[in-house]
Amino acid sequence: MKNPKENCQGYSLDGIRIFPDRTEILNQLRLPFIEEWLVTSNYREVTKAIKDMVIRGAPIIGAAGAIAMYLAVLEGVGKQNILYYLRNAYLEIVGARPTARELAFRTDEVYKVAEQNIIYGNNSFPVEETYKVVLKIFRESIESTEHIINEGISLFTKKSNILTHCNTGSLAVLGRGTALGIIKEAFKRGLVNMVYTGETRPFLQGSRLTSYELKNEGIPHKIIIDSSAPYLMSKGLVDMVIIGADRISSNFDVANKIGSYSLALAAHHHKIPFYVAAPMVTIDHRLKSGEEIMVEERSENEVLFLNEKRIAPEGVSALNYSFDITPSTLVTAIITEKGIIYPEK
Repeated sequence: MKNPKENCQGYSLDGIRIFPDRTEILNQLRLPFIEEWLVTSNYREVTKAIKDMVIRGAPIIGAAGAIAMYLAVLEGVGKQNILYYLRNAYLEIVGARPTARELAFRTDEVYKVAEQNIIYGNNSFPVEETYKVVLKIFRESIESTEHIINEGISLFTKKSNILTHCNTGSLAVLGRGTALGIIKEAFKRGLVNMVYTGETRPFLQGSRLTSYELKNEGIPHKIIIDSSAPYLMSKGLVDMVIIGADRISSNFDVANKIGSYSLALAAHHHKIPFYVAAPMVTIDHRLKSGEEIMVEERSENEVLFLNEKRIAPEGVSALNYSFDITPSTLVTAIITEKGIIYPEK
């Protein structure tokens, strides 16, 4: 990833660019073949990009949610019922992807500043104040990512074969990445032999996006069929598993991309460390266990169609959970910017 560029006009990162009057989003649905930037000038356009997975990855959609909330404030200038307008915008934004903790958390940060300024301040339309919050979120997120990378490197004891799932790099995170950021740094230090990335059905984030980032970094890797991971483990080809997370309950159950639970079960059986890399804001202390995490169920068409062509028989339906829940008993450690958490077994 290139170094983030901040100036008085905005912030530029690999997957998103923000400015006082608009946001530019890299269309991840077109990668790795086409680099298309979408210009979004209102909160509904950003919200749609989040919902349609044009932009995805828990940390970066958190930032996108903050931006969407800021744009709602910008659009609310002059409205008589601005608080009602902002509240409806807030609910629409956080409802776009309900499982990811950071979307609601970051959107709420901006919303609260706007609300407080409108109710108690002299500024009825706190555009500048909310934009400053967005920039703060960007800076804090990038810094936390670097701390996660530094913590994760400490877990390496040898040159390793690593298995990862979905995409947790600079396309999904503000910074170099969480799980993938650790892998990138480990490679720089000569600690990576091979990376196996699951293709990650049905959106293929692993084969399209993670492979794209690994290739750009010159990191040796192979794409694998998701269901082949346990067999690779049985053959001694995997030394550790590192994934990200979208939400973690207070007992450290982990919600992540569908297929993560299967990896955890297989890793546990083969006595392979199973690591989760995520910022502290991912931990939702309001939830006692993973049973309370809302798991997003997406359109069955994502499974039944490929490139707009139906690949299943007519009349057949599909069940398409976007995430699953890995019990904390299967998690070796959670790598955060504040340190490494070892769940009780």
